Amino acid sequence: MSNLIEVRDLRVAFRVGKNEMHEAVRGVSFDVPENTTVALVGESGSGKSVSAMSIVRLLPENAVVSPESRILYQGRDLLKAPMSEMRALRGKEISVVFQEPMSSLNPVFTVGEQIAEVLRIHMGMSNSQARNRAMELLDEVGIPEPRARVDAYPHELSGGQQQRVMIAMAIACEPKMLIADEPTTALDVTVQRQIVNLLAGLQQRHRMSMLFISHDLGLVGEIASSVVVMRHGQVREAGEAGQIFNAPKDAYTQALLACRPRLDARPRRLAVIDDIINKRAPETTERISVPAQGAPLIEVSNLSKEYKLKEGLFKRKVISAVKQADFVLHKGRTLGVVGESGSGKTTVGMMLTRLTDPSSGHILFEGTDLATLSARQLQAWRRRIQIIFQNPYASLNPRFTVGQILMEPMRIHSIGADDNARARLALGWLKKVGLPETAFGKYPHEFSGGQRQRIAIARCLTMQPEIIICDESVSALDVSVQATVLNLLLDLQEEFGLTYVFISHDLAVVKYMADDILVMNKGEIVERGTSEQIYSNPQHAYTQQLLAAIPRGYEVAHAAPVGV
Repeated sequence: MSNLIEVRDLRVAFRVGKNEMHEAVRGVSFDVPENTTVALVGESGSGKSVSAMSIVRLLPENAVVSPESRILYQGRDLLKAPMSEMRALRGKEISVVFQEPMSSLNPVFTVGEQIAEVLRIHMGMSNSQARNRAMELLDEVGIPEPRARVDAYPHELSGGQQQRVMIAMAIACEPKMLIADEPTTALDVTVQRQIVNLLAGLQQRHRMSMLFISHDLGLVGEIASSVVVMRHGQVREAGEAGQIFNAPKDAYTQALLACRPRLDARPRRLAVIDDIINKRAPETTERISVPAQGAPLIEVSNLSKEYKLKEGLFKRKVISAVKQADFVLHKGRTLGVVGESGSGKTTVGMMLTRLTDPSSGHILFEGTDLATLSARQLQAWRRRIQIIFQNPYASLNPRFTVGQILMEPMRIHSIGADDNARARLALGWLKKVGLPETAFGKYPHEFSGGQRQRIAIARCLTMQPEIIICDESVSALDVSVQATVLNLLLDLQEEFGLTYVFISHDLAVVKYMADDILVMNKGEIVERGTSEQIYSNPQHAYTQQLLAAIPRGYEVAHAAPVGV
């Protein structure tokens, strides 16, 4: 089988400041054969996306590619091709599906117009021909009612549908190669399954090559025939997917596999990258749940939330986000809430904190109904229920230093005698979440995603809460950073007796973290039980569908202990 793409000794550096250079890719070489899917795997900062974007020459202006590097496409060195040739090549012969469709799709044009533009530019089609072909492509990627959806704007589609539109644009000209850059990150497990199946089917039908970029080895096992594992800008291991999963040679590959929570075990702590690389013995002690004793900390009954949307001049449409939810929270335990986007799980968390007001129902906390309290009455209770949001990039004020971020809630709730006392408390919480004292004077942009999430956790802890809502708080993190944050949450729960509501679409993570689980679908709780009951014997068809969508790669990776 001949190679469609050959990357040889790729070296890419970025100018940082006047005289400083940061080398992001250091001597990377790999092949993409014809009609084959190759996966580039690694954590954030490993150089996988930079390597892939080098193929289509879509690097930032401050990028410097070594003159010795070569990227051969059908015998041509793309790094030496004129830009006019690259513009003709992009979209027609080599296409890209980016990670975040909402930042890639133009919000002021319909999806049909955006697909048609590709066809007019590269295929020379007329407006009517391009529109008809756009509808055919929407149908091929599984968009329902393509004739109606062709005139929809991106914001009118779900995240999964937006990604399908991006795929339709990418395959419009039937390219020889498709680069899929983290195309399923932050998507629900069922939507993730659909996108992966769609890409695999398109790759086979169109007989194109695909370079699939991901930080998740489990997902890669669904789609790739060969895998290239990268770290710190270098290739650590490459080979057939079966060999990488079942007999990984490099310690880093072993660590990536071991960091994912296992479905068949619940160790007291998850392995992290350094544990495997430094050959520390894996944790064998099983984590034991705190028993549900005494009266519940919180009792929720008939909790509902409705949104009234305006349709036309006089009509109103009512959307039920949550319908009569009933559950309890016991001190020291973790309640997992799972479901697809739009299932109502985040709305439940927001109502518990009263960041969203319920339409009806009760939230009893030590006999007080939080659902009926005014904003002034609620102030005293807010410090006892805190929330960690999904995106630490958006939830931390970029104009505040970390010290200001931690001290502001303490001032509001009169914690600490003065700012000196609050600063000492803040430094203590930074140490508790594993950050140095020097972080106190820095700004959020100076930290990685995992470090920012630690800052968000520290901000919660300044309130000394009893209940913490974790709303998709690890979904966007690399597997190793995710394992570190989950270990931290469990350590804090053990030390302070915290109660968690853990909201996530990642079923493997919920299985590891939660003692009890609620399964939500279209605003309703369709199944509930202990973590073991839900996963070993799901009763509801929707729960069975969620569990069936977990990538098979996880099962391969966890069939036997990996690593030391």
